[in-house]
Amino acid sequence: MLRYAKMNGAGNSILVVDERGTSPTLTGEMARALCRGPLAFEQAMVLSDGAGVDAAVRIFNTDGSRAGACGNGSRCVAWFMGETGSGDAVALDVDGTAVSCRRDGPLSFTVDMGPPHFGWREIPLREAADTLNLDLGDALAGTGLEAPAAVGMGNPHVVFFVPDAAAIDLPALGPRFERHPMFPDRANVSFAEVRATDAIRLRVWERGAGATLACGSAACATLAAAALRGLTGRQARVALPGGELGIAWRADGHLMMTGPVELEHRGRLDPATGATAAW
Repeated sequence: MLRYAKMNGAGNSILVVDERGTSPTLTGEMARALCRGPLAFEQAMVLSDGAGVDAAVRIFNTDGSRAGACGNGSRCVAWFMGETGSGDAVALDVDGTAVSCRRDGPLSFTVDMGPPHFGWREIPLREAADTLNLDLGDALAGTGLEAPAAVGMGNPHVVFFVPDAAAIDLPALGPRFERHPMFPDRANVSFAEVRATDAIRLRVWERGAGATLACGSAACATLAAAALRGLTGRQARVALPGGELGIAWRADGHLMMTGPVELEHRGRLDPATGATAAW
């Protein structure tokens, strides 16, 4: 059986599963089945052995689809690895992308999320477009929304800047834009209310997972888009329904995300059956 930890990062529900030292076995179908039980998650962070890093990580969403990045999940992984023998700094290979994490306190970590991408192929989009003012055609009709920004953070993101994030009908608008034809890999959909040059309120609809209490890559994408639009500086506190994240866009282009983690419970898991036992 595999060691696991059921955690959350600023409310974002995370399941860490440790396949290090074994052959990778957890599949998207297994992950989807786990979400029907007590280990239900928004993202599963599955650890395996990796060359030149402390662990390789593959990420599954609630629906069994793969994700390319999860900042809140990466913080949870850093905590888990500290509990299982790693130090206060870990190097990860997250779906082919180098990610480093460091501990700032007992339950606080900072993750180097890398640089944001604004090239249409990197995000990716269906076709060439102005990614800071993205034309989504008739999809905006009747919504009261203005042209969003599109950002790549390992996952595709679309960010709408709105006067009141709380007033957004997330279950209605999230799926509409997640599956817009402009996004061949679907998109994470964010609604951002800029409250000051260093403060943003954010609500996020995650592709493959739905409404979430927090999304670290979305917070990073939002800060980068807001800074380039001149709405904020290069550092801000991003308030999400589950908690607050600190985002800083360094001079070298990398986005640093700082936030909390929480352990809910841990044990051992048979990924084929979903059976659990004490750790």
